[in-house]
Amino acid sequence: MEVISQIQAHAMVALGVIVLGVEIFALIEAARGSAIMYQVHGKLSKPAWLAITAVAVLLGFISLLRPVSLPGIIGIVAAGVFLADVRPIVRPNKPNSNGPYGPW
Repeated sequence: MEVISQIQAHAMVALGVIVLGVEIFALIEAARGSAIMYQVHGKLSKPAWLAITAVAVLLGFISLLRPVSLPGIIGIVAAGVFLADVRPIVRPNKPNSNGPYGPW
């Protein structure tokens, strides 16, 4: 029985680390986006999203050992909303993927 408990504990820590990584990624992406793009597309301002994702990282760090607790869930939902709704619109443009003679 102790082996199963240890496996579950390690799985929770691994899940917590993954969740914290996603939240840190969301914070970095929020910082990379152009402030004007947030306004042009009618989203919250860049400082607001930076604050929301920073709080998500803080909550993820607090709930690192218990990622399915209420703070952990609030943090991953906040980061997920940013990554799903805001990031595709405000992320910096990728370099052109055309070949030397035009699009592939």
